Amino acid sequence: MIDAQTIADLARRLGDSLPPQLKAMQAETEQNFRALLTAQFGKLNLVTREEFDAQVKVLARTREKLDALEAELAALKARDSDS
Repeated sequence: MIDAQTIADLARRLGDSLPPQLKAMQAETEQNFRALLTAQFGKLNLVTREEFDAQVKVLARTREKLDALEAELAALKARDSDS
């Protein structure tokens, strides 16, 4: 999930981009942006970069183990067919 600081920064940037006539309501608008962004990002089921990188490493280790098991199985089959 995207952290609260990132959402607050995004809401602030959106508030800063408002036309001058809406600047008077900037604080309220930023608060509304923050709530909207939090709700929408929550629906996306996002993960942090750290979580993603950890899963990539787990997947790589799993792939290595699978490759080793496949090689071992092929060797056993070859040995069995030689007998």
